[in-house]
Amino acid sequence: MDAPATDAPNTLGNFLRTRRARLRPEDVGVVSYGARRRVPGLRREELAQLAGVSVAYYTRLEQGQSHNASEGVLDALARALRLSADERAHLRALARPARARRRPAVRHDKARPGVRRLLAAVAGVPAVALGPRFEILGWNRLGHALLAGHLDADSPDRPLDRPNAQRMLFLDPHTRELYPERDKEVRRAVSALRVAAGQHPDDPQLTELIGELSMKSTEFAALWSRHVVSNCTFGTKRFHHPLVGGLELDFEMLQTPDGSGQGVLMYTAAEGSPSEAALRLLAAERGPEPRVLEPERP
Repeated sequence: MDAPATDAPNTLGNFLRTRRARLRPEDVGVVSYGARRRVPGLRREELAQLAGVSVAYYTRLEQGQSHNASEGVLDALARALRLSADERAHLRALARPARARRRPAVRHDKARPGVRRLLAAVAGVPAVALGPRFEILGWNRLGHALLAGHLDADSPDRPLDRPNAQRMLFLDPHTRELYPERDKEVRRAVSALRVAAGQHPDDPQLTELIGELSMKSTEFAALWSRHVVSNCTFGTKRFHHPLVGGLELDFEMLQTPDGSGQGVLMYTAAEGSPSEAALRLLAAERGPEPRVLEPERP
């Protein structure tokens, strides 16, 4: 059996190679004298020259033989590779894994009480609480109805049955039919997973998730190999819902400030739009939001 396409242990090298391959020499002012190029994009020596570092040093960095690149070198590489802000942050996370390990995120296996109250308070819009590994820690009734009405509404409360947004997108046939613009949705999801993997390189459950998806989904494996990085926290998504039909919803991902990696994903529709009417219809189908029970105080 082939190994999963998690590209460990040299994730930094793979990232640098894929970013180097996407640049054409003429894009960065490198003169090509007609010799046939054996690889797409820039050569190592061309990138090293653009970044102002030696070819030998850059080669060691790309081959995973150097783990102490300075901020100046990383900035120079980011400029030469024309990295986006998300890609720059990802480059730093990959180049400084030891630093990331010294500041591990606080992890919780369930949504905090305040997050649960927030889900209930925004009953008029679909809302979902996500953990740092894209596990679904909770949802309000409309969030459940929009994204996973075929699943048990209480499944986020059971760790063994807890849904995972990434796993659902690639392995669940019901979720596959939910997104008419699936190509855009899966690219966005894999890019976000890349960000999480760079931030938490030693998370065994995250590594296990990536390995599982690589083994079970050729679609995921192909996208993962491209090493595209983008932390998309807002935008617009289109849905084809089995009960209410087409919707166009804006989404916002709100991160909690406690370092837990939890966030609340909320969807809204433009006022007076057909999508707003569809959400009202979906809410009527599901009934009112249940009251959030507070834990007993001693």
